[in-house]
Amino acid sequence: MINEVQSKTQRLAVLIDADNASASLIEPLLKEIAKYGTAHVRRIYGDWTNSQLTKWKDKLNKFAIQPIQQFGYTTGKNATDSALIIDAMDLLYAGNFDGFCIVSSDSDFTRLASRIRESGLVVYGFGDKRKTPQAFVSACDKFIYTDILGQPESDDSVVATDGLVIEKVKSPKSITTKTSAKEAQELRKDQELVKLLNDAYEAVADEDEWAHLGPFGAQLNKLSSSFDPRNYGFKKLSDLVQAIAIFEVQKTSQTIHIKLITKSP
Repeated sequence: MINEVQSKTQRLAVLIDADNASASLIEPLLKEIAKYGTAHVRRIYGDWTNSQLTKWKDKLNKFAIQPIQQFGYTTGKNATDSALIIDAMDLLYAGNFDGFCIVSSDSDFTRLASRIRESGLVVYGFGDKRKTPQAFVSACDKFIYTDILGQPESDDSVVATDGLVIEKVKSPKSITTKTSAKEAQELRKDQELVKLLNDAYEAVADEDEWAHLGPFGAQLNKLSSSFDPRNYGFKKLSDLVQAIAIFEVQKTSQTIHIKLITKSP
């Protein structure tokens, strides 16, 4: 996955659309961003005379986020988006950053994400799963749905169908304390997920039909910028791989290898 490949010393510019982001998630959001690099710029855009942004005001000093004031000059026109895009291009041309984090569920930033990627920089997107259009998700190198941020970890160990002990995190999905054969079957009913796992495996498997989990995870992100095991209720990719039970898993002290058992759900 990208956070396993990219350097954690990346210089990142974090640009937040206050109209399309939740103030309650800022702490877990910044913690997530820290996995990918250092946020050298933290800016948030909105009309701060608007009472709807009141919840953000307590967060600005605490997390050293610079508010950028943008009045809504015309009804129905989003001046905030334009201000963010202009600043993003200025930062891009300055050449001081390795990547950008765009925090919004707005489709208006699709072209911005594409333009930044065209310049060879990495783009991380953050947005609500229910609101973010697929075009914006696909335009990013990695897209994290904010729905999975801030979810507390479960203290319970759970047992996969092959008997291996794994850990899960709570998520908006219904998760029980054990990954039973029935629940594994439910995972396999997600044909889009199964196809994605199959395609990634076929791309990285060696002649002996074994694949290393690291390149497998990286290939998953190449195929789907929004792939994240947490979307399915699992803390790690290895947890999801074991739970879905379509792979044989071999663990050593240093690595994990997988081999496809079946290609059908």
